[in-house]
This record gives sequence, structure tokens and C-alpha cells, in this order.
Amino acid sequence: QVQLVESGGGLVQAGGSLRVSCAASGRIFSINVMGWYRQAPGKQRELVAAITSGGSTNYADSVKGRFTISRDNAKNTVYLQMNSLKAEDTAVYYCNTQGVYEYRYGRPRDYWGKGTLVTVSS
Repeated sequence: QVQLVESGGGLVQAGGSLRVSCAASGRIFSINVMGWYRQAPGKQRELVAAITSGGSTNYADSVKGRFTISRDNAKNTVYLQMNSLKAEDTAVYYCNTQGVYEYRYGRPRDYWGKGTLVTVSS
């Protein structure tokens, strides 16, 4: 079983910066995609950013130019650097992994973290 543990959430003023991290642990051979989703109160969960094992990235339009996603494949860890934060960025941020292989020829699985709260005060 693979577990995802997020860290780094908290309270920050508008215009400030915050970095959240997510470490995957357990039996892991490889992870195809690591990403971050967020869910604000009363809204659906939405993709924030994702990164492939090869380093290709995808961002929501609302965070382009402000957020940067990166990963350390050796540590099975993904980071989200959030700059110029806005009140509308307030949400629970969830780590997501897609295509997790516990063995070279195993069946890929997807996992979610429990989430970390990011609150941006205006």
C-alpha cells in the first residue's frame, strides 16, 4: 500500500508565498504523474498542477505564472511553490499520484493524500 503525506499548508497573507510538499511512501517502483488538486468550500475539486516523471507540467489557467510544480523522483516527492497568493486560492490542497507501479510489471494504481489546508487572508 502506498501512502501520501502532505505538509506545508497554513495561513498566509494575500501576495505571500507558501510551499506544500507531498511524499509518497511504501512499495514504489515508479510513479507516472504526481499532482495537486484543490477544493474550496462549496466547490468541486479541481486540478491545480501536475507533473510527469519526465518533467512535463500542466497548470490550471488560474495559477499559471504564480505556481510552480516540481518533483524529486528519487524521493517520490512532489512540491508546489505558490507565489502571489490570492484569497481565491484558499482551499484544501490534495496530493494525487497516477500510475503508481509497486512492481515493474504490476498494475498501476492511483492514490490521494488526505489534504492540507491553505488559507490566504485578504
